Amino acid sequence: HVQLVESGGGSVEAGGSLRLSCVTSGATIDNRWMAWFRQPPGKSREAVAGIWPSVARINYADSVKGRFTISRDSAKNTLYLQMNNLKVEDTAMYYCAADAVNLQLARGYNYWGQGTQVTVS
Repeated sequence: HVQLVESGGGSVEAGGSLRLSCVTSGATIDNRWMAWFRQPPGKSREAVAGIWPSVARINYADSVKGRFTISRDSAKNTLYLQMNNLKVEDTAMYYCAADAVNLQLARGYNYWGQGTQVTVS
């Protein structure tokens, strides 16, 4: 049984930083995408960053390039999202997702965390 548990969200002023963590248990996912999605109020869920561990492939949404960094610590089974220079428009519920072949397609992911709220004012 695979579980993803996010943490690290919170409230921060514009220009500030947060680091989200997602601890994975029950499986090691190396040959599929692991990703961070976000869903602002009233909007659809969008992929902001993804990593395919076995080939070290990383993708970012244009809106976060240069500000967000996704990384994975395989020893700790933890996925991270370092978010710098946060903007008001980054406000959303952030979700960790794993095990998909298409980075952008939310419904293609087999596993999801419960989400962690990020609020930028």
